[in-house]
Amino acid sequence: MIVCVAVVGHQNNPLYIQSFTEADDALKLHHIVHCSLDVVDERVNNPKKSSPTLNETFLGLLYPTENYKVYGYLTNTKVKLILVTTDLDVRDADVRNFFSKFHAAYVDAVSNPFHVPGKKITSRTFAERVSTIVKSFGLSSGS
Repeated sequence: MIVCVAVVGHQNNPLYIQSFTEADDALKLHHIVHCSLDVVDERVNNPKKSSPTLNETFLGLLYPTENYKVYGYLTNTKVKLILVTTDLDVRDADVRNFFSKFHAAYVDAVSNPFHVPGKKITSRTFAERVSTIVKSFGLSSGS
């Protein structure tokens, strides 16, 4: 189950963070997202040490914690998309599919002529689309 998704700007400023849990742990999830930025920077700045190639936007599993797994995706404009999930057995194909849909939703949101680049994404349409993508996550795998 996805518990949090985030869009983080190229200067590590949060553009959109949404948690999908009933509990009041938004601050903890915000901290997990913030910690994952160090791993993203490490992988981007030291590409020879990690497995993805320079053109690969999917960063894969950034790090697991006791309760969560954190995945990352880097756009061409250095905007980071972060996914926090409680599932311990997530297939890479499902995560890649999620990020491709999430990235498309992000592109549509920032392509709005009324959106100011680098500012928080406040679009209700984007939030609804992200919620729909989150709800459909993992359904194709038959679980």
